[in-house]
Amino acid sequence: MKKTIAVARRLPQAVLDQLSQFGEVVVAPTDAGLDKHGLVALMRDADAALVTGLDAIGAEVISGCPKLRLVCNIGVGYDNIDLAAASARGITVTNTPGAMDDAVADLVFGLILGVARRLHQADAFVRGGQWTPANPSAFGLGLDVSRKTLGIVGFGRIGKVIARRALGFEMRTLYCNSTRVDPGIEAALGATQVDMDTLLAQSDYVVVQVPYTPETHHLIGAEQLARMRKSAVLIHAGRGGVVDDAALAAALKAGTIAAAGLDCVENEPHVNPALLGCPNVLFTPHIGSATAATRMNMVMMALKNMAVGLQGGTPPNSVTARTASPP
Repeated sequence: MKKTIAVARRLPQAVLDQLSQFGEVVVAPTDAGLDKHGLVALMRDADAALVTGLDAIGAEVISGCPKLRLVCNIGVGYDNIDLAAASARGITVTNTPGAMDDAVADLVFGLILGVARRLHQADAFVRGGQWTPANPSAFGLGLDVSRKTLGIVGFGRIGKVIARRALGFEMRTLYCNSTRVDPGIEAALGATQVDMDTLLAQSDYVVVQVPYTPETHHLIGAEQLARMRKSAVLIHAGRGGVVDDAALAAALKAGTIAAAGLDCVENEPHVNPALLGCPNVLFTPHIGSATAATRMNMVMMALKNMAVGLQGGTPPNSVTARTASPP
């Protein structure tokens, strides 16, 4: 019997043509995103669905799609999908790990440099006509990056790539992770494992790069921010909710830390108004993977997962298979 494949976001026609080899493709009527009712309407008769991290595939959506057996997420994070509900129904969920590591690491260093040298404020200074012969040095000073200490909370694939970038800046790298990485990798990256308190106390730049789970909700809150240096910068380019945005806004306004660079926030795209009122924050709109090549790599990895799953195999990036395995 011919399969039905639902696509929750509009994709290039060449991608849809590849999908059509495996079944009838139905595409969301808009690229603005669908609520749970719209997703159920789209996916009700689907055997498989191709979604993104912006599509909330909760228990209600899953229960409304009785034929669904495969959900392929275009993205490494999958907190947008209720894994427990999917597993209970025998639905395989996949993601696209590795496809975006370089792009995210590049953005992290863009945020580090942008915040340190106050590039967003410098641009506004020039555009606002404040750079004048009578006032050539009025902009003020920024922070150094080279030979400073970088602390990485979460030392998975992306964390390691960030550490590799830090070598070029001669930075000392500390990392906090649930397990220690191979000593050979530590040596190659110039990285040292420490506990969270040590990392926060000693780092000039703290990068948060962990997945969002119930255990990591508000991993960085008022208590952790208070342990950081007053001159320190927080960089977050992972998943919203890992950092307590209200606590961060309070810390920035109180001078507990110097500044922050944020590619993700809680409840995005709705930004906490208190954070918006902080001039010492550089925002980007969750664009860690937003390069043409990276996005296409993610799509192609999701297509491979889809092809294997629809043909009865275990997709190479099955999240449900990994989470079902014993540790």
